[in-house]
Amino acid sequence: QVQLVESGGGLVQAGGSLRLSCAASGRTFSSSAVGWFRQAPGKEREFVSAISRTGGTTYYTDSVKGRFTISRDNAKNTVYLQMNGLKPEDTAVYYCATGPSSYALTALKVYDYWGQGTQVTVSS
Repeated sequence: QVQLVESGGGLVQAGGSLRLSCAASGRTFSSSAVGWFRQAPGKEREFVSAISRTGGTTYYTDSVKGRFTISRDNAKNTVYLQMNGLKPEDTAVYYCATGPSSYALTALKVYDYWGQGTQVTVSS
C-alpha cells in the first residue's frame, strides 16, 4: 500500500513559478514510476509529466515542455514538479500517482495510487 500527499500548490501570477511535492509512504515507492496529472473545472484529468523509477527517463505533455521539470529524491520518497512560466491555462488541481507499470506512463489507468490533489491557480 502506498499513500501519496501533494503539497506546494497556491495562487501565482502568470509567469511565476511553483514547486509541487509528492511525498510517499510505502516501501515500494522507490521502485515505481510516478506521474503528475491535472484536472481543470469541467475537464477530464490529463497527463502532465512522469518519471521512471530511477529518474533516468522523464515524460512531458507538449504544453508544458520547456517550462516544467519533474525530478525525484528516492531517499526522501518524494517527487517534485518544478513549474516555471506558469500560464492561466495551467490552473487546475494537480495530482500525483504511482503504480507498478513502467510503460504507458501517460495513461491514467496504469496508476493504482493517487494523492488527494493540490490546487494551482494562475492569475492573468
